[in-house]
Amino acid sequence: MYTPVYRELGNYSSPMVGLILSTLAFDRYMADLLPDKVSGIYAVLVNSCGDSHTYELTGSRAIYLGSGELYEQAYANLEVTVPFSAYKRPRLQAASKDTACFSFVYIRGARLSKVIEPINQQSLQQLSLLLFKTKPIAELFPETTIMFADIAGFTAWSSSREPAQVCMLLETLYHAFDDVAKKRRVFKVETVGDCYVAVSGLPDPRKDHAVVMARFAKDCMHRMHFLTKRLEVSLGPDTAELSLRIGLHSGPVTAGVLRGERSRFQLFGDTMNTASRLESTGLRDRIQISQDTANILIRAGKAEWFKPRDDVVVAKGKGEIKTYWLSVGERGNGTSATESTHNSEDGGFNSLAQTLGGSDIDGTGSGHQIYRLASEKATRLIDWNVDILARLLKQKIASRKMSVFRSGAVPVHEANIVGTVLDEVKEVINLPAFDIRSVKHQQDPDAIELEPAVMCQLREYVSNVAAMYKDNSFHNFEHASHITMSVVKLLSRIVAPADVVVQNEGQKKAIFASKLHDHTYGITSDPLTQFACVFSALIHDIDHSGVPNTQLIKEGSKIATFYKNKSVAEQNSVDLAWDLLMDSTFEDLRNLIYSTQDEKDRFRQLVVNSVMATDIMDKDLKQLRNARWEKAFSLDHVEENSRENTNRKATIVIEHLIQASDVAHTMQHWHIYRKWNERLFFSTSILFLWRRS
Repeated sequence: MYTPVYRELGNYSSPMVGLILSTLAFDRYMADLLPDKVSGIYAVLVNSCGDSHTYELTGSRAIYLGSGELYEQAYANLEVTVPFSAYKRPRLQAASKDTACFSFVYIRGARLSKVIEPINQQSLQQLSLLLFKTKPIAELFPETTIMFADIAGFTAWSSSREPAQVCMLLETLYHAFDDVAKKRRVFKVETVGDCYVAVSGLPDPRKDHAVVMARFAKDCMHRMHFLTKRLEVSLGPDTAELSLRIGLHSGPVTAGVLRGERSRFQLFGDTMNTASRLESTGLRDRIQISQDTANILIRAGKAEWFKPRDDVVVAKGKGEIKTYWLSVGERGNGTSATESTHNSEDGGFNSLAQTLGGSDIDGTGSGHQIYRLASEKATRLIDWNVDILARLLKQKIASRKMSVFRSGAVPVHEANIVGTVLDEVKEVINLPAFDIRSVKHQQDPDAIELEPAVMCQLREYVSNVAAMYKDNSFHNFEHASHITMSVVKLLSRIVAPADVVVQNEGQKKAIFASKLHDHTYGITSDPLTQFACVFSALIHDIDHSGVPNTQLIKEGSKIATFYKNKSVAEQNSVDLAWDLLMDSTFEDLRNLIYSTQDEKDRFRQLVVNSVMATDIMDKDLKQLRNARWEKAFSLDHVEENSRENTNRKATIVIEHLIQASDVAHTMQHWHIYRKWNERLFFSTSILFLWRRS
């Protein structure tokens, strides 16, 4: 507690010359308030700064639980508020707000109470030295069980995500683990990156610490399985593949606070090191326990909870150690909350089966192919793609100009496409000019709700696209979703002019936004362009058999002949996806994607150029792209019409964006690189055995 000291005693208007620091040990203050066998009373101390700290009164002891109100909220109606001080000092309260806010420090043992000299840097250094001369804040707890839980696959997963997505995953998981810890009365020690550390047996010693920690570890494993599946809808492919690798060890541990900068409660000792080694030598989706923990579980009558590990573990600094696998049980058999959430997954499976079962993909009614997709993983990938496209459609609605609905707008007309897709490739795609008035008055996309009919059609379309992907190891719907995620990430790295436009910011702001539009070639200024890029990534390998174009041409296949032996697989994908979109079933969806003939033509052109860009083996297309790059970015090139040059550069960037995404796994984490390269190698090996490579 800090109390101001004034130059003139009793004169609160005189200059403040110092502070009195009084450190109160509230665990001692609240000791011996209850009989020895009485427990269940919680004391919450709230200071004038709004900070709250909770103590549990158990018999003659007051145990510090941590910051915040950590009591059972079901008993909040029984709360009784008692003022800490019966004497009000208005001037002291005012001084605390203006100069030095009251601060309560809760620690064990005797503490310092001393008058401090006038505040300056030297006196602060002296205060720090005085604090270090006091008794260290530490205690030995002889019977504890420590858990180290690491997210297996996190490093590779996070390498292809935005920072906000990484934090969202960790916050969601750690919050769920914290909830379980409160119910199990397990103490959370810390989180270091993707590692969660907890302990049972302190600060309140308990005999069943190993049993409690084993149950806590199982609950965390079940929560992890459920939450990663649910988060895959918003965080993208492979999120559900994440899992926990847990290590448990029992033994004595030293707990204390290392004073200094950013001091916090920590655990020390060999028990911590051993638990860490058990985690690092474990396996994903498994809980590895030590011999000491196993012995305690046997004494507690829980010998059936674990079984010996077949191989011998060689731990760093420990040598060979005998370990056991703790039985995790069936997923969803943890806490009641976990059970209820796992049961909710059945609804997603049934809804997908109904969605796919009611649609005819290619007129053949291939029921086997449709229901093959009715799996949890396919459902999550479909849901994620639907969510991404829906967000882009909301941006499209928010930025749609009023001129779209005027009588002067050319209505959309359906016409048969003449020639092949490759014939439609253009050197320059004209993107809309920057309109600052439209940006200023556009709606908030997050406040827009899509019509249920549109969402239903969007989900059905993505489900049909997923079914049109063939079951090969590399060119499949999962890989298309991975490429889609890469496109979304690259688009998010391009600054949008709307991010810097604020109403009533003056002409300079508008000029800067316009220049930013030109600098980014207008790609992020047009939601339709972004939608087309993501849409193209999703459909670019539809119906791909895994056989390269060169082999199809060599074999003289009908599809190669139809597309004149040029970009066979790519043209086929565009035709199938476009024909599906033009079906009468998706009329509402089409009307939302484009509302004028100009928007439809631009959308079609963007899709054609983007998908055709994924054919990097065609020599003619490669020469065309190289010549266009030279024309757009060469220093020797004579400057042409600035608008046309900007659109040419935009076209090149869009094509390179999907090209880079198509091979993004080669530039990502080693595990991602190995995963997709193994699948590609397997695919080409099969073709070699079939003599089709």
